[in-house]
Amino acid sequence: MKLNFYKYQGTGNDFVMIDNRHDILPKNDTKLVNRLCDRKFGIGADGLILLENCETADFKMVYYNADGNESSMCGNGGRCLVAFANFLGVVGNNCSFMAVDGLHHASISEGIVSLAMQNVPAIDTFEAYSFLNTGSPHHVQLVKNLNELDVKSNGEKLRYGKYGNAGSNINFVEQETADVFSVRTYERGVEDETLSCGTGVTAVALAMYETSKTKSKEVTLKTPGGALKVSFEKNGQGYTNIQLVGPATQVYSGAITV
Repeated sequence: MKLNFYKYQGTGNDFVMIDNRHDILPKNDTKLVNRLCDRKFGIGADGLILLENCETADFKMVYYNADGNESSMCGNGGRCLVAFANFLGVVGNNCSFMAVDGLHHASISEGIVSLAMQNVPAIDTFEAYSFLNTGSPHHVQLVKNLNELDVKSNGEKLRYGKYGNAGSNINFVEQETADVFSVRTYERGVEDETLSCGTGVTAVALAMYETSKTKSKEVTLKTPGGALKVSFEKNGQGYTNIQLVGPATQVYSGAITV
């Protein structure tokens, strides 16, 4: 059959989007999802996202990594799905959707999507790194000469060597100014560096505040794919009212035979 799809990107983090409100995609077909995300034999993307019906929110987000496995929350994917839902006329400028980590609220204006992330109750801090869950697990580590770093090799070592088969996303960070940080991320499931990671930059912003690298509660994160902003409030040991803000763009649409 022919499967209609849309391609979206948020600061270079790209996704195949499918309107699955009529259950057109066989969701348990891991090989199919993997092929659709394959950059040589399929459409090519960091992940695949289904927009589905939901009784308790405007729509439901189902997210798959490029390896074909359903995964944890994807921040840039969530922002792109909001733009997709808006394009389809499913929602207006404000909406709510259900994801694997619970209910999210979002707004869109002139291609910029602000996505409310889940609260983070605590951050584990160590001498050389921080670890936290922003919908997905993230290791955050400051480095020097970020541009020269081999992110795939170093990220892979930490992803498997430190965190085992379950793994973690690995974020390497270099501070530029008091409230601006450069970030490069190795994403599990993709098993490589991506141009941007929404839950990753969220983790970096919170970890930098937690370790007193910044005093600002609105932080700019510069990724290879573009800049994102993260704002938040400190609440006891944790963080609330976390907003991930940045562009979400439709690249093209098409049909593929599956």
